[in-house]
Amino acid sequence: MGRFGKLETDVHIRASASKFHELFSERTHHISNASTDKVHGVDLLEGEWGKNEFSSAQNNNIFTRKLADGKARVTKEIIEAVDKENNSITFTMIEGDLSEKYKSFKFKMQCIPKKKGSVVHWVLEYEKLHDNIPDSHTMLQLCVDIAKDIDAHLMEGSEEP
Repeated sequence: MGRFGKLETDVHIRASASKFHELFSERTHHISNASTDKVHGVDLLEGEWGKNEFSSAQNNNIFTRKLADGKARVTKEIIEAVDKENNSITFTMIEGDLSEKYKSFKFKMQCIPKKKGSVVHWVLEYEKLHDNIPDSHTMLQLCVDIAKDIDAHLMEGSEEP
């Protein structure tokens, strides 16, 4: 088992790629409304929601996310990159409970349009503090579950079956 890890998965959703991406990139604080049992809150510490300017690190939004993947966790993350054209976003952990086991942790999400709905492609990249720490399959499953919750939230009231 190495210290560097990478996990990937795809989640098929009914929502459009642009709507799903918009929630993550411009309305991140609404994720807790869509996935109340898994994300207990998202608080902006620096920056302005929906105003991601990536010319310098000072302009990136920094926020905390209170997660529940079996136990409550808090992670402080920075939105490192947003690509509206490709519906992708990258979050990087800068401190929090995940830093008890990981030197670095990066969440990458891309939402790919399909004929019906979209596919959310998650990539988790991390460096463990030591070799005895298992790969973060629980965090990957949490991302899958949150994506499904957000899809259901976005589809509420839509005319699609």
